[in-house]
Parts: sequence; structure tokens; C-alpha cells
Amino acid sequence: MTDSLQSRALRGVMLVCSLVWLTPAAELNAASLLTPGPAELIGKSTEPFGLPTTLLANGGLHRKWLGVQRQLADELVQLAHCDGDREGCGSPEALRFLAIIDAGRARDGRARLGTINRAVNLAIRPGSDLALYGEIDVWTSPLATFAKGAGDCEDYAIAKFVALREAGVAPDDLRIVIMHDLLGGEDHAVVAARLDGRWLTLDNRRMAMIKDSDVRNFRPTFVIDQHGVSKYIDAPPVMEAALRPAHVN
Repeated sequence: MTDSLQSRALRGVMLVCSLVWLTPAAELNAASLLTPGPAELIGKSTEPFGLPTTLLANGGLHRKWLGVQRQLADELVQLAHCDGDREGCGSPEALRFLAIIDAGRARDGRARLGTINRAVNLAIRPGSDLALYGEIDVWTSPLATFAKGAGDCEDYAIAKFVALREAGVAPDDLRIVIMHDLLGGEDHAVVAARLDGRWLTLDNRRMAMIKDSDVRNFRPTFVIDQHGVSKYIDAPPVMEAALRPAHVN
């Protein structure tokens, strides 16, 4: 596979989450998203959208993932320090992020999810990676996003994922889902949170949370949880091979 083809494939919306919540990753080989390498087939699906997935063992997505994992590992240390000593915290963005976590901790169930969804949506200004960083497909951890004050859909999703986990939502009940817009031909990222056995989607494009069964005109392609990155196995090949940068709105 040529470097240019791998580069185009990596321009899709791929997401990361904390090293603390994931199985440590081994060194990755040169496999790309188009050649995902060995994958473990997961049996009966309890994933968002009720579709089966395969757990990817390596590939280009993991290489991108590891860089943000390192950022997140550092940020969690900073958040823990600031959480224990608010007055001594030297990071305004950490204090703003902790305020959102605090608001979530003070609520339960759907109210916790909705509070964090709304707060993160309001805290981050929509902006494309090209406009913000001068390049395509930049993944940022929550404090980096809050310091910038802007981000695109995966930045919202990463921040919500971390905030929900820190607010007390069980790791087994949290996902980041990458979906392909069947009408617009773009990729989009959301958080999915399981409540009372049902998955709710938390989207930067709306304040209201909706059930996965009510999502229309999107095809889920990848899902991230504490075990790593998985691919929905019934997604057509074009969904994997022809990823496009997400449109931010």
C-alpha cells in the first residue's frame, strides 16, 4: 500500500481515550486501516446499534491512538492534582473541565449524561483541524481542547468520554462511535452511554440525547471502549477505505 493511500485513510475521524482505561498496546506494525491485521471476533453484540464488531489488534488507527493516549495519561495526573487542590491548580482549563465533571458527579442517571453533554457542547467552539492547526486530522485530549477553546466532533467526543468516566459512569457503559453520514458522505463522532440497558448518543450537533435506535442516515463504522478499537463487521468496505474528514457544525 502506498504512503499516500494510507494518509488518505487516516484522515477519517479516529478517536482516542485514556491509557488508564485501555489494555496496554504493544508495538504496532505497518498495517493500515485498509489492512487491519489480526482481529478477534466478538460474539453476541451488546454494542451500540446492536451490531457485531471485531476487536482490531493493530493497524494505522492504533498508531494514531497511542500519541493521544500519552497526552491523556499526563492530563489525568494533572486533573487528579487539581481535583485535590483547586486553589493551587495552575491550569485554568483543568479547573473548567473539573467544573463540568463536578456538575456530572452531582447528578445521577440520565441527568448526569445530559449535564455533561450540554456542558461540553457549550464549552467548545466548533472548528476544523485545518482552521485550528493548519493540518488535517489532529486529535486533541480534553485539556488541550479546552485550552484552545475549539475543536471538531472527535474533540467533543473525547472530552465527554473522559468527563463521564471521571464523573462515575462505568467504563463498560461508555463508547466512542465513529459513524458515516450516508447523506453527506462524511464521518462523524459521538459518545454512546448505556443507561438501563439502552444506548444513548451524545452529539455535539444537538443538546438532546437520542437512542441509538433512533439515529437515522448514519452507518456506524468503528467503536472505542476500554478494550480498544473495534470495527463494525457489517460495514461496507467503502466505509473503511474511503474515510473523509468530518464536517464540523
